[in-house]
Amino acid sequence: METFQWKKNQTLAEDYITGKGKAKSLFPYHFGNAEDWQARVNWLDGAKDAPHVERERLVGVLEAYNRRVGNTEVALAHVAALGDQQTLAIVGGQQAGLFGGQLMILYKAITIIQLAREWRTKLQRTVVPIFWIAGEDHDFDEVNHVHVLSNTQQIEKLKVEHPTGVRTSVSRLPLSTEAWEEALNKLDQSLMDTEFKASLLDKMRSAAGDGATLSDAFARWMAMLFGEYGLVLIDADEPSVRALESSMFEQMVEQNELFTASLLRSQAEVSQSGYGIQAEIHEDAANLFVFAEGARLLLHREGEHFTDKKNTVSYTKAELRDKAISTPEQLSNNVMSRPLMQEYLFPVLATVLGPGEIAYWALTKQAFEHFQMRMPIVVPRLEFTLIEGTIKKQMDKYELTLTDVLERFDEKKQAWLDAQDTLQLNERFEAVKESFLSAYAPLVESLSSINPGVKKLGDTNLAKIVEQIEYLHHKASEASHTQFDAAIRQLDRVRLTIFPLAKPQERVYNGCAYLNRYGNVWLHHLLETPIPVDGMHRIYYL
Repeated sequence: METFQWKKNQTLAEDYITGKGKAKSLFPYHFGNAEDWQARVNWLDGAKDAPHVERERLVGVLEAYNRRVGNTEVALAHVAALGDQQTLAIVGGQQAGLFGGQLMILYKAITIIQLAREWRTKLQRTVVPIFWIAGEDHDFDEVNHVHVLSNTQQIEKLKVEHPTGVRTSVSRLPLSTEAWEEALNKLDQSLMDTEFKASLLDKMRSAAGDGATLSDAFARWMAMLFGEYGLVLIDADEPSVRALESSMFEQMVEQNELFTASLLRSQAEVSQSGYGIQAEIHEDAANLFVFAEGARLLLHREGEHFTDKKNTVSYTKAELRDKAISTPEQLSNNVMSRPLMQEYLFPVLATVLGPGEIAYWALTKQAFEHFQMRMPIVVPRLEFTLIEGTIKKQMDKYELTLTDVLERFDEKKQAWLDAQDTLQLNERFEAVKESFLSAYAPLVESLSSINPGVKKLGDTNLAKIVEQIEYLHHKASEASHTQFDAAIRQLDRVRLTIFPLAKPQERVYNGCAYLNRYGNVWLHHLLETPIPVDGMHRIYYL
């Protein structure tokens, strides 16, 4: 396994990870400082006044849910351990993607499990890995598809259609048996025949059974992949979870103006530190959603009322507070309130985030403090690029480094093709064109002494001849390149495998293709090999 410094294109996240600039001051702890981990433990042990749910209630809710999605006895033992005041948690999450979503979701789970194991040993106390499924999210188009690389070297999208068209949470949208069967058939067709394929598809069919939502199927799949490592699952949109959150929702409503003001102070601090704002916060933002009229509606304050942008619903503060108390399942967090709710539910030692999430969380520091909480240690998730043996051989054959593939692939590809040009077509055509111009251009220029019309005709004639020379050059190059079609396909496959759609592999491709070709040995190796969480990107050779 090799490390690679991949530029994040997220200045705040990159500065935080590397400890540069002013980003560190936006967070109370830094994952790279061992003393900060102990400081966080001390704070959790002493934070008696911070709002938090009763652990016994939390254990009951998590046990019922994890049993329902088929999680393992190891995970259920971790759930039970949360009843002990000494138990801590490592938490991270993601939306519920089709067939498990992108590879980066697997890597986030791996990071959570690795960190929990590491700090369990270092602290000599129970540290539980928890994966937060954002089933409350209503962006169905973000999670309803996966990308696969076809045998014809096309990046294809496999997707399921929205069952109703209503913008409600993914956890509230059961898919029909027919929709699941169609999606599974497409997955089947996209996978090559291997010794692992039948078992993989059987597990996927099992996960998608019983009219499952995307969240149900995702949770069952995550339990199959990571349950043996004790990963505890929670779906944020479970009614029983909402019941646990009731008191915190009540505080968010009651103190809504002050809550938003705390976010605005952090936003100003981020801006003054020289960073762009990941999510614009407005003074009238409620930072809560409500489920009403069959949809999930974002609320804002309008005078004395809370309403959505279309004024579909309207509540007084008292009415919204009553809803938080009596029907909390009708409320939902947004990106700013979700970190606070996670802290309310769990004794969070550290939270595992991607670069974009790190930038979001920087806006919440003072909101945590407003509610007598403290932001947990923010840890960047592990990042990987999987490189298969054939791809590695082709990279070696064409002398391509990972940086070449990411930053100058077209240039390197053209240079290789040019090097195969034994006829030296580029040089010879350029020489012919220069020779022609040097002889013909002065002649054309002299024609102006006859009359302007003849000169104009000469200019047109010269341009057409040059155009024909260049046309023949292009056609000759194309004909020459057809000799290297196989090499071009190999080069393009390297690029499509490592940097598809001009994005990191982990943000595009689904894990099923790799599990189908190589089984789960590579996944277990990533889970069981201690890997430093240092913000570096790693190359894993399959």
